[in-house]
Amino acid sequence: MRPIRWGVLGAAKFAQQHMAPAIHQAVGAELVALATRDPAKAAPFQAFCPNLMVYDDYDALLAAPDIDAVYVPLPNHIHVDWTKKALAAGKHVLTEKPIAMHAPEIDDLIALRDQSGLLAAEAYMIVHHPQWIRARELVQTGAIGNLIHVDGVFSYDNSADQGNIRNNPETGGGGIRDIGVYTYGATRFVSGQEPRSITMARLKRENGVDVIAEVSADFGGFSHTSVVSMRMFPRQEMTFHGDEGFFRLSAPFNPGLYGQAQIELHQPDQAVRIERFPAVQQYKIQVENFCNSVRDGVPYPCPLEFSRGTQAMIDMVFAAEAQA
Repeated sequence: MRPIRWGVLGAAKFAQQHMAPAIHQAVGAELVALATRDPAKAAPFQAFCPNLMVYDDYDALLAAPDIDAVYVPLPNHIHVDWTKKALAAGKHVLTEKPIAMHAPEIDDLIALRDQSGLLAAEAYMIVHHPQWIRARELVQTGAIGNLIHVDGVFSYDNSADQGNIRNNPETGGGGIRDIGVYTYGATRFVSGQEPRSITMARLKRENGVDVIAEVSADFGGFSHTSVVSMRMFPRQEMTFHGDEGFFRLSAPFNPGLYGQAQIELHQPDQAVRIERFPAVQQYKIQVENFCNSVRDGVPYPCPLEFSRGTQAMIDMVFAAEAQA
């Protein structure tokens, strides 16, 4: 069966280091094209994909008849526009997170997806990783009893890189949009529940973007707290605490780079059980799941409806900050 042929809109560093290699390596996918206005930026992509077609115009890539799907790693504030353009051009589209700046924008994308019959989705890779599928199973099968509290942290320090788009309010920067999607979305994914209210939103801002965000939320049956920051020493961890046990993910978001993916499960017998997930390539799995959905109609693990829920929580956090 012919592979799904992919193009990439923009030579972003993340695309170069992670997603383009994942597309190139994924079973059932073929990386065939890149659009960049700077030909020099194409060289690192051609190093691992020598036959890559390079376009100097995004619209020209979208118009190419031999491309089935596109990956969009452009700045946050133009994700919606280019997702719509890709769908209008008849391409399936996988757009980096956050796919939108506000939840209602995703309603428009859902409508276009349904009208076109094409797959449009957010590149939210963690739900494809087996450690998160296992985490959801542990909670929803009662392995830790009733879920009482979830806490998470995700931090890094890019203070020395003020030119980074994450430090620019005009490009939709800020730590919440960049990494809050993970602590918030992971909580929703594992629990299968939505926040009722944001009970605390303490944000520190620099140049108009949030650089430290301490957030508490009420999910009805359990509480959530998280810290995300672009000004703190790198750390990531998620803990799910019930009345009959708890478990911790020590490399929840960037396994392989930050540490080995594993779940440390604590239960009443005082035993600590560690489940490890070595050598899993979550970006590659994400691409393969996308291709399987396009080709075979298999439900995609991260539909736009899920992404809308995470964006709605982000919107709630910013609203709570404004009201404080």
